[in-house]
This record gives sequence, C-alpha cells and structure tokens, in this order.
Amino acid sequence: MRSTKIVTSFIKNNGKFLILKRSKNVKTMKDLWAGISGIIEKNETPLERAKIEIFEETGIKEDQIKLLKAADEMRVGSPQYKNHEWEVFPFLFESKNPVVKLNWENSDSKWILANELKNYKTVPNLEKVLFNLL
Repeated sequence: MRSTKIVTSFIKNNGKFLILKRSKNVKTMKDLWAGISGIIEKNETPLERAKIEIFEETGIKEDQIKLLKAADEMRVGSPQYKNHEWEVFPFLFESKNPVVKLNWENSDSKWILANELKNYKTVPNLEKVLFNLL
C-alpha cells in the first residue's frame, strides 16, 4: 500500500476551531471541509510543514500562533485512490484574534465548536483527528 505523509492542523481561538472548505481547484477532496493540511516535503519535519501550510492557506504568521498539542501520527484510508493511505500528523495551535486570508486552495472558512464538526461534509476522519487533539 502506498502512503503519503501530510499534516493537518487546527487553530483554536476563543474556544472555536478554524476549518477550511477545500476549493474546486485542488487535486483531492474538492469542496470538503478540512483542517489546514499539506503534504510533507523532502526533509521537513511535520511541525515545519504545519507552520508553512498555516501561513500559505490562512495568512496567519508563525509569531501569531502557539503550539498547544501534537497528536500521534494517524493512518487514514483514501477513498479516492486504491491501495493508498494518508499518514496524518495532527497539530493544534492557538491564535489570538487571527485574520484569515484564504489562498486558492480553499473557498471558505468557519470558526466552529468541536461538536459542530459532525454537521459538515469533511475529508475522511477529520472529526477523529480533531478529537485526538482535545
């Protein structure tokens, strides 16, 4: 089975969590709600990639976030590809009064309570990823 290493981060602010709706322009999981995610490249650590993705996808800079928790790596099956899984490295950050500026990868953002995530059509196992961070 082939696998791809990715990070999925959540930003917490005033008890709510930021989720992003993936745009129609991305290769996978179009129009599904997700955390801030990206493929780990070359020799990067998962934490380095998480901070890069947060800035690229939300415009929130590294000095505006504080790492609260990193959960154990999780393996998630990929419904789009046969014999493929995602190796997810989950992170939870906190940010005070962040202004979100989306790039082309996402079409919408929302701040939600953790128990509201079930009301959204998300990438596979997003709720499990979030609850492993709480």
